[in-house]
Amino acid sequence: MPDDAAVARDAAEEESAFAHPAVPPDSTAAYGAHADQIVDFYAPRGAADRPAPLVVVLHGGAWRAPYDRLHVTPFADFLARRGFAVANVEYRKGSSAGGPGGSGGGIPAQGGPADAEGTDGRPIAGRWPETLDDVAAALDALPALVREALPMADPKRVVVTGHSAGAHLALWAAARHVLPEGSRWHRARPAPLRGVVALAPIADLRVADELDVCSGAVRQFLGVGAAGGGADVEALFEERLGHADPAALLPTGIATTVVQGRTDIVVPQAVAEAYADAAAKAGEVVGVTLLEEVGHFPLIDPAADACAVVAEEIAQLAF
Repeated sequence: MPDDAAVARDAAEEESAFAHPAVPPDSTAAYGAHADQIVDFYAPRGAADRPAPLVVVLHGGAWRAPYDRLHVTPFADFLARRGFAVANVEYRKGSSAGGPGGSGGGIPAQGGPADAEGTDGRPIAGRWPETLDDVAAALDALPALVREALPMADPKRVVVTGHSAGAHLALWAAARHVLPEGSRWHRARPAPLRGVVALAPIADLRVADELDVCSGAVRQFLGVGAAGGGADVEALFEERLGHADPAALLPTGIATTVVQGRTDIVVPQAVAEAYADAAAKAGEVVGVTLLEEVGHFPLIDPAADACAVVAEEIAQLAF
């Protein structure tokens, strides 16, 4: 368990990251009929005398409904002010057994009320298979949407980034060509990406489950019961890992960088290290940038030095 000082620092970092007002996008487009199937677009700030790289942002929040794309709009604007075209993707998140969840436009405090709650009082994480359906659909629809909304974006220089659960989705989106051919999300060819920058990623679902990252979020996201639920539950868990776990979908052949705070108590460093180790065993090198005295939230906080490091990592792949 984290000590009191670590918990206090994490709370202060979260408060700082969430203190920025939401930044309205330049335009918004739908990639489906559901209210959460939308993308916000931010044009690169300043004079655009040449095509700008496109950064696709996938927000975190443990795949839980109270957390929507609004909390990363300051981060999206931060990237736009550094010359990137930005697509901030929304997707369906956790729901109750009796009805759908929704972003609702707000960001309650961590562990706050939602449409459904798990046994610990936290909202249910993820919607199987709709969360992955949406990420796949959004990435497939983006080239056409970007041509209309961000004509200055360079389709040959696309980097996907995400934070926490969103970093899991970013890694997964770049690995769809590695999925079994019978998978509903399989791509015949790799996505046309310059790379992925995964921020404090839930990158190895098995290890994250063992560490109980975000209080059972992994098994909720996969739509399976709690650990120890019997042979059928464990068989379903293993089956779905093969379709959803980035650590099981390697090598991708797509340049990948992980940025991780060493003092992160939300998604511990061990999760990122497990993913990097799995990549190495598959014959692929994943860059890992470890930041001293940095926790979970500074990576998306424009007021933090860590956020500038993230922008530089993206630039190294994009330019």
